[in-house]
Amino acid sequence: MQKAVSPDSIAQLKRDKRVLTMSQADRGFEEPAPETPAVDEHTQAAPAPEDDASLARQARQNPEAFGRLYERYVGAIYRYVYYRVGNSEDAEDLTARVFMRALKHVHNYRDRGVPFSAWLYRIAHNVVANFHRDNSRHPSVPLDDAQMELHGAHHDDADLKIDVDRQRDRLIRAIRLLPEDRQQLVVLKFVEQMQNAEIGQIMNRSEGAVKSLYHRTLAQLREVLDGIT
Repeated sequence: MQKAVSPDSIAQLKRDKRVLTMSQADRGFEEPAPETPAVDEHTQAAPAPEDDASLARQARQNPEAFGRLYERYVGAIYRYVYYRVGNSEDAEDLTARVFMRALKHVHNYRDRGVPFSAWLYRIAHNVVANFHRDNSRHPSVPLDDAQMELHGAHHDDADLKIDVDRQRDRLIRAIRLLPEDRQQLVVLKFVEQMQNAEIGQIMNRSEGAVKSLYHRTLAQLREVLDGIT
């Protein structure tokens, strides 16, 4: 069955991740130590996960294969979009749009030196560019949902969290003032922590060109941050 790609599914994914990452103390119980399974010499090792190119080929006929690609990349694409648009509501909507467009055009994907992930980021870049072109506005940057959960927290902890959020929001505002290609580079480099070669595949530039753009972008970003309070 095909997995629905929607903002609600992305929000649910984030809620699920919060539950899964809660400490044992937060959940109010301690898990018993796992039993060591008996070793069966006839038991075969679990198969390695399928690579992206294989799943992309299957996805032309089998939506379930695309669902596995969705689960593999939805978090990364959401982060990329969020830092490009500045608020979670638009980021969820646009992330869903990226995957719907990818599903519609997956039959056009060919592994010719460009990984599926790079192809997906190119779609995300185009979706974000169209969004800004259609809206012709700079996004507001609301407080993250996590900051709204500070009620009841220790005063010093709350102050620290708010200070971190302010710094993050200041950075997002600065990124949004850069030219579009430099916005893309900053997010891929610092948020997704990609190497120059990977960024080059996404931006369709040589590794040397990415390195040169990176140094110019850092200089401009420092100037922009100096002008933001």
